Amino acid sequence: MATIRKRSWTTGSGAARVAWQVDYTDQGGKRRARQFKSRKAADAFMVGARYEVRQGTHTAASASLTVAQAVEQWLERSDSRCDAQTVRSYRAVARHHLAPLGHTRLAALTRPAVEAYVDDLQAGRLPDKRKRSPIMARAALQALKAVLADAMRRGQVAQNVARDVRVDRTRGEAKPKKEIGVNVPGKPEIRAMLEAVAPRWRPLLVTAIFTGCRASELRALRWRDVDLVARLIKVRQRADRWGGLGDPKSAAGSREIPMAPMLLNTLREWKLACPPSPGDLVFPGAGRAAGVLNHATLTRSVFGKTQIAAKIVEAAGKPKYSAHDFRHFFASWLIDQGFGPKRIMAILGHASIDVTFDVYGHLFELNESDHDRLAAGELALVTG
Repeated sequence: MATIRKRSWTTGSGAARVAWQVDYTDQGGKRRARQFKSRKAADAFMVGARYEVRQGTHTAASASLTVAQAVEQWLERSDSRCDAQTVRSYRAVARHHLAPLGHTRLAALTRPAVEAYVDDLQAGRLPDKRKRSPIMARAALQALKAVLADAMRRGQVAQNVARDVRVDRTRGEAKPKKEIGVNVPGKPEIRAMLEAVAPRWRPLLVTAIFTGCRASELRALRWRDVDLVARLIKVRQRADRWGGLGDPKSAAGSREIPMAPMLLNTLREWKLACPPSPGDLVFPGAGRAAGVLNHATLTRSVFGKTQIAAKIVEAAGKPKYSAHDFRHFFASWLIDQGFGPKRIMAILGHASIDVTFDVYGHLFELNESDHDRLAAGELALVTG
């Protein structure tokens, strides 16, 4: 039951005031009231409140959390579900980008308000006057969507008003396609690096080249997950930037990767020479502790110094490729060997085939030209 009544009163200074009050009962049977300056606004609220009460999703403004409170409960949940590096990045986004919405109550947050917030982020109209790039604005929006989804799951808000909001890509912002020899190592460059790499790091480089494992997965790889008989590497954990071990990036990240002959022989030899470590790590750090290999050591000593030694550098003399670019090489190499998209998706640990096609779809197209396909089809048709 909900009703609207007009209220009139006089302030202490003698000014006349008028408001339209909606009286209603929420799904818990509690009496609620809310005032509006116009009858039209009161009517609109009553219609929406009636629907939400029937659905059991209504949250009164007076009982609603603020965005800041919702962010904190989302971060607390993330602490128990995500690794330390992910949680740190979430906290940084919340601190630097979501703070302007902090005092807004979830029940009062609307899609137009979210749209305006995103526009203000990019235009530098927030209190800190900083203009956010489309990438940073997108990260902030994704965090807000996750916060509202978490609150919605808890029954603290009726809908995720940020769900359909988008940050438009600016012209030229699209990620450059993966191109062999430009942002993906080519085969001659790989051969040069294999010749130039220091003996201490050769097993790690070979593993990176022929598994496409992420740096975090390489640093967390254990000998118990290297099956030299079945010729499989099982990805079962990853290491964060500070050496903490946790589950793979996603459910798909837990996977098995077949070993090429060079990788198999290299790891057989390395197992005999590998220094022992408390975590049974394949590539432990140096020193007595022999814990998880430092991320900076991996990027500088393995990938950086090897490229410099092989003269694979940019104009400024810096290494040409990042550690992650070797994962792209592995994907391009699998395509070159005739592996299909679904199999590559599984080997790389992509969450969906869309990711595989978004990043490497054009490489599948380059693997065989349209004219080659037509010629092969014509030959099969004519010769029977």
